[in-house]
Amino acid sequence: MFHSKSLPRPKDTSVVVVVLETTEVYIVISLSTRRDTQVVYVDPTTGALRYLGKHGEDVFDSEAAALNHITNGSRVLSKSTTYAKAVLGYAVLGSHALLLVATQLSASVPNLPGGGCIYTLAESQWIKIQLQNPQPQGTGEQKNIRELANLDIDGKFFFCETRDVTRPFPSPITLREPDEEFVWNEWLSKPFKDIGLPGHCVILLQGFAECRNFGGAGQQGGLVALIARRSRLHPGTRYLARGLNACSGTGNEVECEQLVWVPRKGGQRIPFSSYIWRRGTIPIWWGAEIKNAVSVEAEIYVANDPYNGSLQYYQRLGKRYGNKSSEANVSRQKSSGRVPIICVNLLRYGEGKTESVLVDHFKESIRYMNSTGKLGSTWIQLINYDWHATVKLKGQQQTVEGLWRHLKPPTMVIGFSEGNYYDARQQLNECKGSVICNDDVNGGFCMESIQNGVIRFNCADSLDRTNAASYFGALQVFVEQCSRLSISLDIDAMFGLSSRYSEYDGRNTRSLPPGWEERFDSVTGKSFYIDHNTRTTTWEHPCQEAPQKPWKRFDMTFDQFKGSTMLAPVNQLAELFLLAGDIHATLYTGSKAMHSDILNIFKEETGKFSKFSAVENVKITVLRRYQNFMNDSSRQKQLEMFLGLRLYRHLPSIPMFPLKVLSRPSGCMLKPVPSIIPMADGGSSLLSFKRKDLIWVCQQGADYVELFIYLGEPCHVCQLLLTVSHGAEDSSYPATVDVRVGSSIDSLKLVVEGACIPQCSNGTNLLIPVTGRTDPEDLAVTGKSARPNVQESSYLPLLYDFEELEGELNFLNRVVALSFHPSAVSRTPITLGEIEVLGVSLPWADMLTNSERAPEFMEFINKKSSSAHCNLGSKSFGNSSMPGNDSHGIDESYTKSSSLVQPCGSENLLDFLTGDFDMSESHITQNTFGAGEQTNFLDDGFDVNPFAPALEVPVPVAKVNKEVEECGSTQLYIKFFESLSGYNKGKGLDFEQTMKLEIKRLRLGLSAAERDQALLSIGVIPATLDPNRLIDYSYLLKLSSLADNLALLGHTVLEDRANASIGLEKGSEHAIDFWNISENDEFCYGGACEVRALSSLQALASRENQSVFMECFQCEKTVCKACCAGKGAFLLLNTYRELKIYGGSQSGGYSALTDSFVCKSCCSEIIKRALYVDYVRVLHSLRRKDRSEKAALSAVNQVCQLEYKKASDLSQSIQFGQRQLKQILDGEESLAEFPYANFLQMVETANDSEPLLSLLAPFGTGEYTSYWKAPQGRDMGE
Repeated sequence: MFHSKSLPRPKDTSVVVVVLETTEVYIVISLSTRRDTQVVYVDPTTGALRYLGKHGEDVFDSEAAALNHITNGSRVLSKSTTYAKAVLGYAVLGSHALLLVATQLSASVPNLPGGGCIYTLAESQWIKIQLQNPQPQGTGEQKNIRELANLDIDGKFFFCETRDVTRPFPSPITLREPDEEFVWNEWLSKPFKDIGLPGHCVILLQGFAECRNFGGAGQQGGLVALIARRSRLHPGTRYLARGLNACSGTGNEVECEQLVWVPRKGGQRIPFSSYIWRRGTIPIWWGAEIKNAVSVEAEIYVANDPYNGSLQYYQRLGKRYGNKSSEANVSRQKSSGRVPIICVNLLRYGEGKTESVLVDHFKESIRYMNSTGKLGSTWIQLINYDWHATVKLKGQQQTVEGLWRHLKPPTMVIGFSEGNYYDARQQLNECKGSVICNDDVNGGFCMESIQNGVIRFNCADSLDRTNAASYFGALQVFVEQCSRLSISLDIDAMFGLSSRYSEYDGRNTRSLPPGWEERFDSVTGKSFYIDHNTRTTTWEHPCQEAPQKPWKRFDMTFDQFKGSTMLAPVNQLAELFLLAGDIHATLYTGSKAMHSDILNIFKEETGKFSKFSAVENVKITVLRRYQNFMNDSSRQKQLEMFLGLRLYRHLPSIPMFPLKVLSRPSGCMLKPVPSIIPMADGGSSLLSFKRKDLIWVCQQGADYVELFIYLGEPCHVCQLLLTVSHGAEDSSYPATVDVRVGSSIDSLKLVVEGACIPQCSNGTNLLIPVTGRTDPEDLAVTGKSARPNVQESSYLPLLYDFEELEGELNFLNRVVALSFHPSAVSRTPITLGEIEVLGVSLPWADMLTNSERAPEFMEFINKKSSSAHCNLGSKSFGNSSMPGNDSHGIDESYTKSSSLVQPCGSENLLDFLTGDFDMSESHITQNTFGAGEQTNFLDDGFDVNPFAPALEVPVPVAKVNKEVEECGSTQLYIKFFESLSGYNKGKGLDFEQTMKLEIKRLRLGLSAAERDQALLSIGVIPATLDPNRLIDYSYLLKLSSLADNLALLGHTVLEDRANASIGLEKGSEHAIDFWNISENDEFCYGGACEVRALSSLQALASRENQSVFMECFQCEKTVCKACCAGKGAFLLLNTYRELKIYGGSQSGGYSALTDSFVCKSCCSEIIKRALYVDYVRVLHSLRRKDRSEKAALSAVNQVCQLEYKKASDLSQSIQFGQRQLKQILDGEESLAEFPYANFLQMVETANDSEPLLSLLAPFGTGEYTSYWKAPQGRDMGE
């Protein structure tokens, strides 16, 4: 049995994954940073994670108490138990969910200055969770899921639970705001963030992290750690991730950090220093192709536009490595205000060498970057050093000496960071440099100097030569770091002798003279020195008068360096580089590093290593070529899925957010379900997953069986999941079902009537979609009834749903009534199985009880309520319901429109139809791109910008709003139709005109039914304006396929643009959007336009318009805005055809943050029509999103009506209310609090009253002077 006795907190984090006999899965997490234990429940139907934060339900005092609660104190109920050290990620993948945990960890850097341990992942395990929600998946998708679970991550990832290690040490930012460039499990960790447990899934970095203890010449020693973090901006394998990609990231890009510190006892200052450098492939657009597995060399190619994106790459480096501190003591390093980026190129550039073409382009790219004037204070310098040729010509020792001569000036200019850690912040008051503090450390860091700039090493692959050169460059810095930390590595200092190379030394050894002793002040932690000869003390080192010459070993020969330096620490550092080199080579090529014998050059047995290395290099070369040719594409796909990239390509059927099962755990039956055998639970077992095999037998002779289900929380109902359950005859299970939903018993509305239930084998899961209630008037004018004279054998709306019916959206539905009808041939009683109601609920807990996130959410709600975005002329939505379609179908529609993975603006923090709630500070304060955000592709000068945030609606919309107020949306639509018809002189509208008419309709906010009513009122049959019917079937297929491809390209650009913006300031949007479509007739601006694809109208050639000209990518002519086809056409014609995350083709490079366009003359008719189709699909999706937002706003207003000016005070109000409630309840629990409680029947309310549900709203969510009021004349409220 699991004993509930409280146990002492474990030193390390503990994770226990329990699978019960019912197949239910619980994740029990006990963090080392918390005293309690949290239990996360995996919904067995949808895979959604559930956590409420209630003590005794999913929060416990100990792990044992949590396990005892889950299993009822018996291991018999547990099917399997997995013990782990950390949670690494979680993903719902259709009919399965995958939970990634670390089962074994290695404390590779045990104790950082200021605390914190870096763990390297030693062993991991993917736990596969079978889900009950039936979802069809193709064989290719199932294969991709298996490949994801086979990704080898052991030994190649590391993390720190308590400190931010995604930035150079010491990071001024807390752990919860990591640098996205180096976070590899952001997608996998999102489910835990969504339930309010961001710290329960660690931040995973790919690369290497280890440390070594080393001793100096005196009594003092130190620790050196090598931390290498790989960038995720260009993930991939050797021949698929070279050079730049669309995200302005380079292949095999690694940031390396050499951290040296002196360990001290508690209370004493800890001196440290940190040195940063980069390594990666050449930052231009290039690639290499292997023809077959036995090719001697790969064929190198450079793109036609090789420097596209190079500027953004260097801007990112300049922003990251610029010394932003003006307070740091820079006496050791002079700063000119510029940020030097030194590129050390190790490629072969001799005559006839295949790599020489890359060297030439690298030189030209640096010259071009410096000439643009767009780098600001960043300054780039290139050092070419042919490593292989120099080794062959001069030998290893002289190669190292030559490298040191090249590196001396830039290394001394860039310097490294130095400082001291104090465990009490009071000690920082005397700090003369910059101070770094954050909430992750108790004390703080006093920085004496901060590194300014960075040295970047590269060879063709950023592998073997790069690792060797990095080591010898870092070695010189390592010796200097030790010197400044009073750790002498001079051999002569061990014997108290002066340096044998006095010309390189400005003073005697740093070690103390005879009779002297170093101690530390107990208050400040500073060193002081005792002269026992004279019995005096001093703060100054006795040898201070003769300071050591800095960087003296840069001027030494190899033999002098070796003869004067303690080699044990040098070889320990080399060991770290050997291990790191093997890790990076394995990640990139699938094999260990080659040519590593040079790193053992300081060992006496160097000759043995070189003989062994020659044979080993041949083996590795053969292995690499085979691995690259056979496995690179598969490994590339694994990495992309692990990062959550290109999921619409690899896992197209996976929903972005799983639905919730609202009928459990707190759902119940409002009325007992009749049974042939009296049951005590009244039918509630029908809602329990633990009774999945239940066969409920109803009473004999019943004409139908009616169930009233009270849902666990208010929601919008999307699906009904039935488990077929019967005895010997399958006809005993019902044949049809009716579904009614409502916020109370007396407000139920029929949404599904006579849904057929096929006869299935026992235990089959059936999924029935539940749409919102459709207005009968809409049904009368949309569909077949609207086309009485149109004869057609078949109709396929492949372009978009022209006859879309919009059902109600109501996020306050609380009661579901099901009416089951038996089969006509059934002679036995009706049998029922488990019933599940799936839907989407708003994040009520965050809105009403979370004092940190509630004000931000309410402020967002108020902004949305005043927005006129995409809702011109729409119906009034004064009640809780909202016309709309099946909300689950909306998720599907997102996958069919370009750039609509999550179609929302930069301030759209909540997707109301999925329940995803994102309130991170970066989304509020900065207009950055992140997960779930939408790029603004449209020009601000257009009437409506579908991707603009609510507060950034362009001015012309106000003009349209005024027109709507004057004559109404319907009349404006009719006028526009008549104007188009007038152009055709009585003829029918052509394809483009019907598309423009649809764009106008959607911009005016008219539904399809309102459109059809308007057309019928003037005698026009709507079906005659359906674009799906205006073109023949074969052309329809081609156009639909091209529009689908354009949608995927839109997804790709959005994804790449979000990643490319990491580490950069947000740039301004271009005047040309993704589609560049106008609703009215457009004219060429004339002037400088050379294309003249449209007729010219001189009146439009205003001064403003004349500035909107660009160059066509195809014909290279100057084109005006009106004659430009938009970015989507460029993507269809050029580089994004294969939707790859890695480098481009030989035809050209493409940067997601730069703009290229083609003119309309270079586009075929079908491409221009595909832009229309995709644009209309986008507007359709945005209309659905806008309607869902309005339904959510209506639901919130029925609970609490907060004014905008009061939102800022909400946090304090909630905190006060919770304290008051806790004091009133005195340990009891409130059982009548929204959203867990609700009214079963509607209550009549006065017009000037607070909403009825405000009576149940938690304390602090409303005004204390407000109250609910019954209508006048009522003497009783029930």
